[in-house]
Amino acid sequence: MNKEKIAIAYSGGLDTSVMIKWLKDKYDADIVAVTGNLGQQKEIENLEEKAVATGASDFSFLDLRKTFVEEYIWPALKAGALYEDVYPLATALGRPLLAKALVDVALSENCTMLAHGCTGKGNDQVRFEVTFASLAPHLKVLAPLREWEFTSREAEIAYAQQHNIPVSATKKSPYSIDENIWGISIECGVLEDPMVSPPEDAYQITTSPEKAPDKAAVLDIEFEQGVPVALDGKKMDGLDLIMELNKRGASHGVGRLDMIENRVVGIKSREIYEAPAATILHFAHRELERLTLEKTVFQYKSHISQDYANLIYNGTWFSPMRDALDGFIEATQKNVTGLVRVKLFKGSVTLLGRTSPWSLYNEELATYTEADTFNHKAAEGFIHIYGLGLKTYSEVNAKHIR
Repeated sequence: MNKEKIAIAYSGGLDTSVMIKWLKDKYDADIVAVTGNLGQQKEIENLEEKAVATGASDFSFLDLRKTFVEEYIWPALKAGALYEDVYPLATALGRPLLAKALVDVALSENCTMLAHGCTGKGNDQVRFEVTFASLAPHLKVLAPLREWEFTSREAEIAYAQQHNIPVSATKKSPYSIDENIWGISIECGVLEDPMVSPPEDAYQITTSPEKAPDKAAVLDIEFEQGVPVALDGKKMDGLDLIMELNKRGASHGVGRLDMIENRVVGIKSREIYEAPAATILHFAHRELERLTLEKTVFQYKSHISQDYANLIYNGTWFSPMRDALDGFIEATQKNVTGLVRVKLFKGSVTLLGRTSPWSLYNEELATYTEADTFNHKAAEGFIHIYGLGLKTYSEVNAKHIR
């Protein structure tokens, strides 16, 4: 009988570190640990050494940052995808890419199973497993956190200490943190009480707005067909541009989000996010769309934005629906080209100006000066026709009231 071979999505955090030994012992299996680099800064050093020391027989480290930016982040930005109008979907966007990378390694290594370290009441289990089902339905999926004996993070920490598994989580600082270039999510500990203001030690990269510089920063962001391509007149690739905006935004306290959100599994959760670049770019992109999109397209796209955000959040990235929505979104972005000037100051992003060769703003029509070319006499007939239905309705109903 061939030995089982399990490919696991490995982050180096508490859950996946404990998971390697637990799965190895339970299934007497070879473990292939797979880590995707999406721009996370913590728990990325010496991962191979750590995974092998913990019990993995093989380790794959994949630099997915460029793919993440170009094939996941930019489509979501062009879509205006903010879950429940707030969350820029950093973690949710990363999951289908990590799941795909895990499947690719599993198939190349002839693995028989896939495993993830998601909890039984979180969103990520859905995102991983729906992606697995879409890309490799024949592989068995294991979710240790839904079945193992540990009932708390404290119990996992004790198990890790017992078996000399190095982890950074402690009983004193029990936050669960997920990080990539598009944002950081922080949960657990005192954050589980929605009335508790997030302690400063919960935030990983952003300066407190109160301690941010007293001098504002002014940024010029240039877009081409909905994609940011330059910062302050300097052309930049997507990865470098996001990294620079994260740095500048974080220093001014921009991108802190505190949200009660509706999880896929039906519960509400309190999540803390840090997303400086995402906050700035979504704001700037939306303002450029206000300038360049025709009225009905701009208003209808808000519905598509919510649909797209829900699709990402709910884990159905690899779906015919996303392909269909992408067709609409790409059509809307043809003229979303131009420059947006914003100000960063003590946690806020403020619009200073915007310009585009595709601008639909006509100053001669909008002005109230002598340069006005708007036909004011046409307004009377327009209002008469526009309000005729309501006028008729009111006249008929007034007769019955009398």
